[in-house]
Amino acid sequence: MAYTAISKSTDYFNSKLYTGTTNAQSLTGVGFQPDMTWIKVRNDTAYHVIQDAVRGATGTDTYSLITNAEAGDNTDAITSFNSDGFTVGTDANDRSNQNGKNHVAWNWRAGAGAGSSNTDGSINTTSTSVNTTGGFSICKYTGTGANATVGHGLGAAPKMIITKSITHTSNWGVYHKSIGANKMLNLNSSAAEATNNGYFNDTDPTTTVFSLGDEGNDTNGSGKGYIAYCFAEKTGFSKFGKYTGNGSADGTYVHLGFQPAFILFKIYNSTSNWRIFDNKRIGYNVDNNPVYPNVNNAEGTEDNIDLLSNGFKWRTTDGALNGSGNNYIYAAFAAHPTVGSNNVSSKAR
Repeated sequence: MAYTAISKSTDYFNSKLYTGTTNAQSLTGVGFQPDMTWIKVRNDTAYHVIQDAVRGATGTDTYSLITNAEAGDNTDAITSFNSDGFTVGTDANDRSNQNGKNHVAWNWRAGAGAGSSNTDGSINTTSTSVNTTGGFSICKYTGTGANATVGHGLGAAPKMIITKSITHTSNWGVYHKSIGANKMLNLNSSAAEATNNGYFNDTDPTTTVFSLGDEGNDTNGSGKGYIAYCFAEKTGFSKFGKYTGNGSADGTYVHLGFQPAFILFKIYNSTSNWRIFDNKRIGYNVDNNPVYPNVNNAEGTEDNIDLLSNGFKWRTTDGALNGSGNNYIYAAFAAHPTVGSNNVSSKAR
């Protein structure tokens, strides 16, 4: 497919900081209508809330560190996705609008709404919302319990996919190109990678579909409903890769080709929490604080990373981030795109 240059990263991904009130509030300044919003209370313990437009805002939140089905009875978290942000309700559970607490919301743009069925795979999706320019789609499907494929609509092979059953208890299944389709990680777990052909059928995604094995719970249980978040790499805007730590305080540098606005990390050959860094919380080097997707902790205070004009660099010997010989995966999105209309990276800003 033809390449479309991204001139403004915040048209497709943006972070929003806000203070909770427990009263319904409309939050603006995202820069687009989100199709997926991921919220975490920063200075208190609370579940991570993830909602998307394919399932609809009200009453369909899921929590990244637990295995429950979606909370279909929760009508007070995100109540609508709006043209420049989203509205949070009264939030009796204190996860998205906790009174006086600081919150961060990470927002992605897909197809600006619920989308429509994709019939490219052996499973026809209930709905797929897709943005090929930003490289993000959301797929809702029903599992078969047998090897199958699902259309993602991106026109490019996804480098990362996150799946979750919305009707049953399950783990959050993670495919990452850097570890391969015969391996799996769980977003709700600190565990190292494990070999499991049942998750993604030991088959990397194509430009049209991703594959599912006969795993009966986390990705493809018979008759169970699922949501899948699919990410394709876009030069100068997003990158999904791996690196090896050097165990030095003058740590490993990872070249992205852009200044990162958001980075998700996991050591995959050992046990440790997932971590998220972004350029809005604190946002200056070296004081960039982590949030942990697989636990409900408040954000950390350790100073470990420099977010640079063209990548990131570790300033720690911490084995979870930069241990000598340890292997890590990441997913990164840009603060500013660094690519021209010819799909060639330009100079960093």
